[in-house]
Amino acid sequence: MGIVYKFFSNYFMYSYRRKLNKDFDTAFFILKEKLGKKGFGLLTQIDVQATLKKKIGVDWDRYLILGVCNPELAYQALQKEYEVGLLLPCKMILYERKGEVYLSMILPSSAMGIVGNPALEKLALKVQDMMQEIVDAV
Repeated sequence: MGIVYKFFSNYFMYSYRRKLNKDFDTAFFILKEKLGKKGFGLLTQIDVQATLKKKIGVDWDRYLILGVCNPELAYQALQKEYEVGLLLPCKMILYERKGEVYLSMILPSSAMGIVGNPALEKLALKVQDMMQEIVDAV
């Protein structure tokens, strides 16, 4: 069930995205529930819409940057690569654009791939599969 990224010209896939058939608030509520059921917690939440409005006066769509983490898996990753904390927590974004709601996640295999530590590959794919299941369930 792992996601395989493919190289396209000068870039590679780094995210998995789904268009949702739910309103923003319902999607966020369900996302938090699904994260918890898979052992993930929501560590950070950045409201981009509010931040842009407050800091530079720009109106923007609803857009949340979410830092999610499964403590057991994060601990395993830290044991394999001490500085992997630079890539934690995993990121998800929930946003609304032109009246449609999307949920997107970073592909841990892409993020961890920059480290160059083969010991992280299997773990990254495990996290990736779990996160994709969450995205698909919202």
